[in-house]
Amino acid sequence: MKRRQAVAALAAVTTPGWWSAAAAASAAPGPVVAWPDVALLDGSRFGPAQAEGRALVVVFWSTTCPFCRRHNEHVEKLHRAAAGRRLAVLGVARDRDAAAVRRHAGERGYTFPITLDQAPLAAALSTRRIIPLTVSVDRGGRLLQVIPGEMFESDVLELLQLADKEVRT
Repeated sequence: MKRRQAVAALAAVTTPGWWSAAAAASAAPGPVVAWPDVALLDGSRFGPAQAEGRALVVVFWSTTCPFCRRHNEHVEKLHRAAAGRRLAVLGVARDRDAAAVRRHAGERGYTFPITLDQAPLAAALSTRRIIPLTVSVDRGGRLLQVIPGEMFESDVLELLQLADKEVRT
């Protein structure tokens, strides 16, 4: 019976829909993230200055992952909804070919910033290799959640609330 309960508990936390921004907001903030400076596909940079004072949603993904494709559709909606708010979205492609990632992003209509500099971001946020992997950071720069797997659209869009949450120390 214990094994069945363990499997049910694991399914509950790995199934889309289990996570909520309310749960993240009520959790104690984690460590302050040491933001690396990374190159974006458009040639610009994303680093500590871009992260300061903003909540961040960072998504690790791959062009070959069907779960990532669905998940990133929701991430794109979040990115568009966050325009003018204190929340930034950053995609971290686990691919090596920048041209292929640019082509994929263009075909899919992704406008959120994307980097291939996965190693420094993984070191700063989470070394887990599962994709998609969504990481949330509060406006104070503290790690909130590392969310493995595909999420429902409503759960991804709920991350927008992080832009308005008071920073807890």
